Amino acid sequence: MCRTVDLRQAVLARNDDSARRLREALEARGTVTVNLLSSPGSGKTALLEAELGLARRRGVEVAALTADLATENDARRLARSGAPVKQVLTDGLCHLEARMLAGHLDGWLPADCRLLFVENVGNLVCPAAYDLGETLRVVLASVTEGEDKPLKYPTAFGLANLVLVTKADLAVAAEFDEAAFLANVQRVNPGVTVLNTSARTGEGVGALLDRALAVLDGAEPHRPVMSAVPHDHGHDDGHDDGHDDGRDHGRDHGHGDGDGHGHKHHHAHSVAGESA
Repeated sequence: MCRTVDLRQAVLARNDDSARRLREALEARGTVTVNLLSSPGSGKTALLEAELGLARRRGVEVAALTADLATENDARRLARSGAPVKQVLTDGLCHLEARMLAGHLDGWLPADCRLLFVENVGNLVCPAAYDLGETLRVVLASVTEGEDKPLKYPTAFGLANLVLVTKADLAVAAEFDEAAFLANVQRVNPGVTVLNTSARTGEGVGALLDRALAVLDGAEPHRPVMSAVPHDHGHDDGHDDGHDDGRDHGRDHGHGDGDGHGHKHHHAHSVAGESA
């Protein structure tokens, strides 16, 4: 008798278990973790650098882990804030996973860290499917990307606790239809807060930090109410999401072999300004 085993579902179930354990460990030490998702070129790194610098000036103990397929460029930029920063090179993997994140935090995350920002790989497809044990999931979209982004990537936007519009200073030049964008966000994630930001002008800088600090002080993060949205793997998103905490996922997506990783190595690099 033959039995079919869906390895992709097994991989995601294993990740959810790792995420649950990591979330419990981070919450026990009093650390709020923020998972940042966006397309490449959204301005995510520039905004995060500004937020880290502001946190440091306010005396908030923060740290940041940034993931890319290659280069340490983002870590060098973020380290200018003075916050502890760690670069993770994924060797071609298009997302972070909970077990991977836990391994890089072990022995590195400063004991007094209250806010941990995780800059995920620039991609709105794969990262959306993987719970990292975060407290807050934030999705960023620049005004140059188009108003229909939330409809093209409903899983990413639908599971966000906060949506940030970046490069707001370019809205007029890009002919950005803010009303249409807001309506599309509400279609996939009713009630979620959407804020405009510009790292260049300073508009909205501090909003992300304030939201994270509010949660640290006991505020409840926005929990999306999202029913399962079936997506064929060949579609723009490709994930079927919907769990009762707003982050667990009933998805049909996966990479690599049976151990859950389509890669061999994950390299972590220290940069100036980090705690060893």
